[in-house]
Amino acid sequence: MLSLTLSFALLASFALAAEGEAHPSAAPFPAVAEDDGGGDDDEPGDSVKAEKAAVKVSEKQVIEEKARKKVIKTIQPKTFMKLHRYEVGPSIGLVANDPFLNRYIIGGVFDYHATEIFAIEVQVGYAPILGDGGCDDPDWKPLSCQLLEKNSVSPDISRLTGHGSLGLQFAPIYGKAAVGDKIFAFDIYGTFGLGATNTVDDLVALQAVGVEEAERTENQVHPTTTIGGGARIAFSESLALRTEVKSMTYIEVINSETLEMKNNLIVQANVSFFFPGMK
Repeated sequence: MLSLTLSFALLASFALAAEGEAHPSAAPFPAVAEDDGGGDDDEPGDSVKAEKAAVKVSEKQVIEEKARKKVIKTIQPKTFMKLHRYEVGPSIGLVANDPFLNRYIIGGVFDYHATEIFAIEVQVGYAPILGDGGCDDPDWKPLSCQLLEKNSVSPDISRLTGHGSLGLQFAPIYGKAAVGDKIFAFDIYGTFGLGATNTVDDLVALQAVGVEEAERTENQVHPTTTIGGGARIAFSESLALRTEVKSMTYIEVINSETLEMKNNLIVQANVSFFFPGMK
């Protein structure tokens, strides 16, 4: 009887052991975690913190990668400045719209740049008289000779001999141009001014040599309005090249009695020197 009881006890213990291996969570004894050499046991929230830290590191890497791929637009600084500087230089030009006469002008410009956009400008010019009239006159164009000699028509010819103006320059457009491996700064500007123009009538063309009325108004000075525009290319901080077109309008008296509005379209170029140096 005792042996039978022991047999049942052994069978029961083997059954409990097998059930504990199949279902570890149901084991009657607490499991013991092995020490991995990390020191004190981790608290329950440590694993959560570690996961959050890993997520933040991953997000930071993604942001940095996007930043590396992003195109960053920058504004390059101006390499040529006009602020509070003076501009002075010689100029050469011609009257482009006179069908009867060749008029070549030499002169000069003087500017004070109060800002990068606005400047006060003074311009002067002188056009020498190269002949005394007639078909052999270097100032005469073929049309003048044809009208006078072949058609017996007296063209109204007056020679521009000089001009001067005081004006305002407005330069709202600035840019850079690449030529080969060099970059040049440029600006585009407009001008408006008031001044005076000196003219001398060609009495030979008017067929009025010795006529008192014509000689009385042969040499005149006219109040003049000037409007124009041009471009300036800077080769260094102190040297630039300008090209300009301007229209000069005034009223002229012919033979002491006739009023006529004249307009001279002048095309000119000049070399500009800037001082003092850029700040």
